[in-house]
Amino acid sequence: MFGVAFAQGGAAAAPAAGGFASFGQFIPLILIFVVFYFLLIRPQQKKAQEQQDFLSNLQKGDKVMTGGGVHGTITGLTDTAVTLEIADNVRIKVQRGYILPMPPAEEKQAAPAKKG
Repeated sequence: MFGVAFAQGGAAAAPAAGGFASFGQFIPLILIFVVFYFLLIRPQQKKAQEQQDFLSNLQKGDKVMTGGGVHGTITGLTDTAVTLEIADNVRIKVQRGYILPMPPAEEKQAAPAKKG
C-alpha cells in the first residue's frame, strides 16, 4: 500500500567565497577583547605598576598605611619588610607588599596646617 520514500537532499551549499566572510564572524570577539583590554586589563596593569614604583621609592620618615588599615611612619626598611612606628616606641614589622600610600584625606588630618 504505502511505498517507502527516501528523501534526497539537494546539492550542499557552496562555502562563502573569499576569507572575509569568515573573518567577519570574529569581528565581535575582537571588539569585545579590545573593550576588555582598555576597561579592565590596562588600568589594572597601570595600578600595579604605580604600586611597584611606590614600594621601590619608600624612605624612612614616610607616612604610610598597611593593607589592614594600620597607619604609621617608616622607621626601618629591608628588601622584604618595613618597620613602622604606630605610636610612641611601638614598632611593628610588615611585609613590604602590604604597604599602601596614605590616602589624601588622611594625610591632611595627620599633618594639620600651621596657623600663623
